[in-house]
Amino acid sequence: MHMKVLKFGGTSVGSAERIRNVARLVTDAGRNVVVLSAMSGTTNTLVEISDYLHKKNIPGAQETLNSLRSKYDAVVEELYDNAEIAERVSHELERTFSFISHLMENEFTHAEEKEVLARGELMSTALMQGYLEQCGVRCGMLPALDYMRTAQGGEPDIRYITTHLRRMIDLEPDVDLWLTQGYICRNAYGEVNNLRRGGSDYSASIIGAVLNAEEIQIWTDIDGMHTGDPRFVENTRPVSNLHFEEAAELAYFGAKILHPTCVLPAKLHNIPVRLLNTMDPSAPGTLIANFPPDGTIKAVAAKDDITAIKIKSGRMLLAYGFLYKVFETFDKYNTAIDMMATSEVGVSVTVDNTEHLADIVDELKNFGTVTVESDMVIICVVGDLEWDDSSDFQARTLDALRGVPVRMISYGGSNYNISVLVRAADKVRALNMLNQHLF
Repeated sequence: MHMKVLKFGGTSVGSAERIRNVARLVTDAGRNVVVLSAMSGTTNTLVEISDYLHKKNIPGAQETLNSLRSKYDAVVEELYDNAEIAERVSHELERTFSFISHLMENEFTHAEEKEVLARGELMSTALMQGYLEQCGVRCGMLPALDYMRTAQGGEPDIRYITTHLRRMIDLEPDVDLWLTQGYICRNAYGEVNNLRRGGSDYSASIIGAVLNAEEIQIWTDIDGMHTGDPRFVENTRPVSNLHFEEAAELAYFGAKILHPTCVLPAKLHNIPVRLLNTMDPSAPGTLIANFPPDGTIKAVAAKDDITAIKIKSGRMLLAYGFLYKVFETFDKYNTAIDMMATSEVGVSVTVDNTEHLADIVDELKNFGTVTVESDMVIICVVGDLEWDDSSDFQARTLDALRGVPVRMISYGGSNYNISVLVRAADKVRALNMLNQHLF
């Protein structure tokens, strides 16, 4: 099957005009599978409705639902010239709204919430299918809830997905393209569920893997991964090529364009992932693949809201079992560690989840003196960074940060990143200095 998988995010389908724009792009691109997110703002509104229902505030839920309904009514009015298609799509959307209204009458649990959250993608694909039909495009629908399934551990059930998805595609050999929903799935028990935030990218990556696609395209509203975050850094530029490992590091450390887990199926099946911009379709974007090493620094990302914890133990002198006890404490409270540094008398770690911080600190005090610093930021320099290379990027990184107090440095955990910990107040200055010196 020589096809591509094209995924469009919420802003790319966020209005009638944007839907028209995407329709033009996918019609010109060939016989591919197109994966859509919910229209921007919709999932947040559905979360808000669910929140009201959990709190048993039915009027609040109904009012929020009504304003969502009028938003979609306006899109339908703007999108279709064909009255018959407009009528049919309106009817389909209305079924969704009355479905949510119906849920308000009974006990509202997390299972119902998952049902509500799935509606955004079902509505965006209904709008797109109607518009493509109006344009004379034969569009096959692949309902995600009929093939996208997770196994009992929450991982995608690849065998199930492959069998069902391929069968569905074979049943519609005469279409111009296929349309499906991102993010939504069923769990091992057949209940409606989702692949969590960033889930549409994950959907696209899984679909690309099981269909052995030639490329997976992730279309957003920015032209690929940049050397720095354009919101804080001047004169950034798109990065043309990234290794899968570099992309994962950048995603994990705060580059918002991609979710860290989402490219894993593509990486395992060696399918290139291209990041493209719906607002500027001719821009080359960023290609992520298993490129050979090239010895260059690619980009800088920052992860906010970091807390540093230092455990100093005079009597232990990092005695046998000390680190084990420290890590076991974090493990017990399901709190992941981002960075760590050890010395003869202690260990420093950083976390981004402070939900159980008080309990963790309380237990760590059994092993030594504990100090906590909040409002920190991890800045991560990513590239092909072999330590025995002559390019001297460690020195260049620290040299660029001259004058910025650095609390911790972590290097060597992978060949793809150097991380430094700085105060949140120094973040923007540090990012701009790195951008000027490294690129």
